[in-house]
Amino acid sequence: MPPTFTATVAAFTYAFPVDALIHTLKYKMQLAIAPILAELLIDKLRTQASTEPPDLIIPMPLHSRRLQERGFNQALEISRYVARKMNITLSSDSCKRIKNTPPQTGLPWKARKKNVQNAFRCMADLSGKHVVVIDDVMTTGASLDALAQQLRKQGATKISNWIIARAQADQFRAHADFNF
Repeated sequence: MPPTFTATVAAFTYAFPVDALIHTLKYKMQLAIAPILAELLIDKLRTQASTEPPDLIIPMPLHSRRLQERGFNQALEISRYVARKMNITLSSDSCKRIKNTPPQTGLPWKARKKNVQNAFRCMADLSGKHVVVIDDVMTTGASLDALAQQLRKQGATKISNWIIARAQADQFRAHADFNF
């Protein structure tokens, strides 16, 4: 079944040194890395001739428990910078992660879609809007698709993902079944 989102732009493949930068941002609270990653994403977007400006940016939501544990949402930190630099409205409160799911990284790739099913709720009226979802890493796309389903229910007509790094299929299929 095709994904619910319309398009994805990833600045990099999930590999060194980008993976190390993302890990440092997420798990070592080095928030100064967020604008660097955002600027790299913006540079990639500038090379995409078909990238039309969206109506708003929605960062991939974290569940409140994970947000409390980490202290920040890395997707929101990246989104703030991108929205400001590209003059796009940031909508950080229109969608919530309502299901506290286990991290996708610990799941076999086939279980990821089920893990995030009904994990999000969106409250905003997005009728006729082109919405961009910003996240740090895309592996299978299951979380992005689950969020896109909610955005469609709220009327979004185009949903683009702007991602810092995208894992290659052989990376997540080879490793995910070992629960790395």
